[in-house]
Amino acid sequence: MPAKNILKLYIENGYYHIYNRGVEKRTIFQDEQDYKVFLSYLKLYLNPIEQLGERTVTLKNVSFIAPQKPVNNFHNEVDLLVYCLMPNHFHLLVKQRSARSIELFMKSLLTKYVIYFNKRHNRVGGLFQDTYKAVLVENETYLLHLSRYIHLNPAPHVNHVKDTPLYDNYSSYADYLGLRETSWIKKDLILSFFKNTQKTHLRDILSYQSFVEDYREDTTSTLNDLTLDQE
Repeated sequence: MPAKNILKLYIENGYYHIYNRGVEKRTIFQDEQDYKVFLSYLKLYLNPIEQLGERTVTLKNVSFIAPQKPVNNFHNEVDLLVYCLMPNHFHLLVKQRSARSIELFMKSLLTKYVIYFNKRHNRVGGLFQDTYKAVLVENETYLLHLSRYIHLNPAPHVNHVKDTPLYDNYSSYADYLGLRETSWIKKDLILSFFKNTQKTHLRDILSYQSFVEDYREDTTSTLNDLTLDQE
């Protein structure tokens, strides 16, 4: 019997929660460099080609500036709304344009990262547990609570009240609070449901920050536990 959410229903213009963890729950991001490399691959695949810049090439001891090597770019095929990277798993909330965009995007992204990780950490073999999981998001309520669930993922692991704010993690939460502007994060749809991004006062219940940090209801009940088998 296949693992939960491995079998996928791909539809045009569909929203999906994509996630996976390391094989045997092993760490897939061992340090800051691993996180940043994974994020650089997201940028590589999701930014327009013309925004990827140039590179230095050396041939026969002569260096010169050349355009970035062509890649399988998904700027017009995949929108990344929300992400969070944790030591042994990741979450992405994406929209795909055509029916197979996610499949091609995830194959490119994860293959590239596994090659990097294995080379850097002197290992061989698969890094992730089976193939990635994908859940079709079928309504706005699920979409909003899923964004909250993903942004809250680091909460049990950090003291966001004192030393480590919730937004100071490898996630898109800082973008949603207006503390950072990442060109390949498409946050407008989710933020359109809220009056403000950050709380303007203690009783501000119309901001996205309040929805994420102060909302009383357990988001996992709204999501019907579809997100919990990866941790």
